[in-house]
Amino acid sequence: MTQPQTVYLKDYQAPPFLVDHVALDFTLHPSATEVVSRVKYRRNNLAATCLPLDLDGFGMQLITIRLDGLLLEPEVYLLSEQGLRLSDLPDIFELEITTRINPEANSALEGLYRSGGNYCTQCEAEGFRRITFYQDRPDVMAPFDVRIVADKQTNPVLLSNGNPTAAGELAGGLHWAEWSDPFAKPCYLFALVAGDLACVQDCYQTASGRDVALRIYTEAHHVDHCDHAMASLKRAMTWDEQRFGLEYDLDLFMIVAVDDFNMGAMENKGLNIFNSRLVFATPETATDDDYIAIEAVIGHEYFHNWTGNRVTCRDWFQLSLKEGLTVFRDQEFTADHHSHAVKRIEDVRLLRSHQFAEDASPMAHPIRPASYMEINNFYTVTVYEKGAEVVRLYQSLLGVDGFRRGMDLYFKRHDGQAVSTEDFLAAMGDANGRDLSQMQTWYDQAGTPRLSVRMEYNEQEQCCTMHCAQSSPATPEAIEKKPLLIPLTLGLLLPDGSPQPLQLEGESEPQGESRALLITEQSQSFTFIHVAKRPLPSLLRGFSAPVELDYPYSAEDDAFLMAHDSDAFNRWAAAQRLAMQSLLAMLAGHEPEASVATAFGHLLRDAGLDAALKAEALMLPSESDIAEASAPADPGRIHAVREQLLSFIASSLREDFEIYYHRLSPASGLDDHAMQQRQLKNVCLSYLVSLKDKPSIAMAYEQFCQAENMTDQYAALALLAHCDCDERLQALASFEKQWSEDANVMDKWFALQASSSLPDSLAAVKLLMTHPKFDLRNPNKVRAVIGSFAMRNPVNFHALDGSGYSFVADQVLALDRLNPQIASRMVRALMNWKRLEPKRSELMRSQLQRIADADGISGDVYEIVSKSLC
Repeated sequence: MTQPQTVYLKDYQAPPFLVDHVALDFTLHPSATEVVSRVKYRRNNLAATCLPLDLDGFGMQLITIRLDGLLLEPEVYLLSEQGLRLSDLPDIFELEITTRINPEANSALEGLYRSGGNYCTQCEAEGFRRITFYQDRPDVMAPFDVRIVADKQTNPVLLSNGNPTAAGELAGGLHWAEWSDPFAKPCYLFALVAGDLACVQDCYQTASGRDVALRIYTEAHHVDHCDHAMASLKRAMTWDEQRFGLEYDLDLFMIVAVDDFNMGAMENKGLNIFNSRLVFATPETATDDDYIAIEAVIGHEYFHNWTGNRVTCRDWFQLSLKEGLTVFRDQEFTADHHSHAVKRIEDVRLLRSHQFAEDASPMAHPIRPASYMEINNFYTVTVYEKGAEVVRLYQSLLGVDGFRRGMDLYFKRHDGQAVSTEDFLAAMGDANGRDLSQMQTWYDQAGTPRLSVRMEYNEQEQCCTMHCAQSSPATPEAIEKKPLLIPLTLGLLLPDGSPQPLQLEGESEPQGESRALLITEQSQSFTFIHVAKRPLPSLLRGFSAPVELDYPYSAEDDAFLMAHDSDAFNRWAAAQRLAMQSLLAMLAGHEPEASVATAFGHLLRDAGLDAALKAEALMLPSESDIAEASAPADPGRIHAVREQLLSFIASSLREDFEIYYHRLSPASGLDDHAMQQRQLKNVCLSYLVSLKDKPSIAMAYEQFCQAENMTDQYAALALLAHCDCDERLQALASFEKQWSEDANVMDKWFALQASSSLPDSLAAVKLLMTHPKFDLRNPNKVRAVIGSFAMRNPVNFHALDGSGYSFVADQVLALDRLNPQIASRMVRALMNWKRLEPKRSELMRSQLQRIADADGISGDVYEIVSKSLC
């Protein structure tokens, strides 16, 4: 294949032409949709006057072009596979372009495509160029008017951005609808949906008294699954008004749920399109985690109305400006409605497991990358999750009120604009009179910083000095790294567990029992005075910065922090460190540490801890976390050792786990307390089932059969899926029969079998791909089966004979011909070959090379494979 071109941030230039208005006319047809675009252009005074107008376009048939009404002949423009070039244009003009596209054949699910017989669009990042020829870049913003014509019987609902303005009927069974979005937007936010859809309706009154109509569109048989999504939307609207003073700005807000979608959801102005799995929920079909995820994603896409839509990105390098900021906002939204401590733990677990691993991979990149081949490959945990952590740093540095002042100034300055990360940083600094220039380094450097801390205690002087040093690993964009601004929030615990008042040398009085030290240099020291006894430091409280902490905690230290630390996050972190130390020792040939079971038992019985925090702290580090800590990794050995520690703790605490399991079993309802009770109950059950004996398997099977909600049913089935027993087969068959007509629940069934650690799981996966409910063209099915095997089944994916790698490579090549975005997601499972022990490393590398050598692979896959092989 032709190597895709690399795009560089340093080469950014303003668009040569700006757009004042876009009018789009669609005549929908499954295989021959006609699109007429009428766009009013004017030359950009900030760009060179001699530049031509380059319009992006791909996979369309060009019918006609008219310039100010005059039909252009082919010899006056240049048409290529990637777009259209027009030269010698006036300063102001209207361009009318007619194209024809085939939604039915669009398996890439970008641009306009068909899903379940309905028309749908996905234009972020570069899908609009599959609809018409246009400057497909986020810094070209304009108001859009849209007219849709379609067959009324098969497409009674016609939707687009903004507010509906007119509708009517035409001869031949056709009808039409017109929509107008008055707010200038980039084309990636354009949306169109048409089909036979039912509607759930509600309304919301804004803080200023405006009435907003709320609608969720879906297939008729799913309308009774949308109540939670609607309630979540209303909570998000209220929260954004109260927390940030941001009101919704249109008369109508719509959500459409579709089954075929590459992403989780999309924030198109006024018309959010969602993967159906993030809309539908009832207690019988959705787990507690599903409920919280739906609420979070509904909030995330709604919050984009301001952080992404009203203020958008200048270019795709600034992607974290909208995504990292909006992830931070949805994290705060969830925390304010549930448990701040548990939400923080969940977010950090995701960051450490996935983003830290990405930082250590060939795809390591800053949250604002300096280059890319395919922008689709940079919708990553680095841009989203690490981006959110960097936004959180502003709030840590400025406080909640200072952060709000910065947000207010950001919107005041940039409403209706396409901006850069420097603009956000400037607003935060200017609003608070602070020099935050060092924060820019967080945007420009890849890799996970390492913060080393050593404590020196002087009993005679009764002082305690913290010596801090930061370093960042070499990554593809830079070998030498600049120091970052790192807030280190800490406390000091005295031998009796009480907190030490914190008074730094030179201060006249203590400044509380927990405070942040600002690390701005490669190494710094801070001395606390009036410390009568040697303390134990509680470091990086609340995970105050996205860094790897290096401090020589002993097992006794971690057990002490688990019992006494007032910071909930650090109690969890201590439990994770204690377990990881034991796991690494076991990998080196040692027996399990009794101290782990003892500390976990104290934690389980601690009446002062809520159930959710206990559940989080009792969960062992994942196999992928252990692999990151033990490179070069032996996945088979890691799996065996983790299973050994699970069963060791279960044997040591069996009576406790059984007592708590039965005590918590009556939990029902969807309130936070009931959810937390179920979470801890199912963690207890997971330990018991790790023993693989008849009583524990019977307990799990009984829960499966008697469960009155999906949380308990799924939890029991997930445990049985790893047990070679008749109960497993009976439960899987029963679940399939019960839920065969619910696509999203069936995805859970697919995923559990694909991630099973039983030896025959690869054969099971291949069989699942022949199941009538599996469809390689549907991203949810691909993620459930192929993705679960590759990313949630390490012991079988990393089989010593290389069969797992070969299977995934086969699927990447097949998917690449259908949907390059999804193929590029799957190929990431193969990119960390250098971190494996030699035999597996070579087997994985050979499959990457096989993909690289294949004819015609997409740019999406090529970029990841080529970088991985370097």
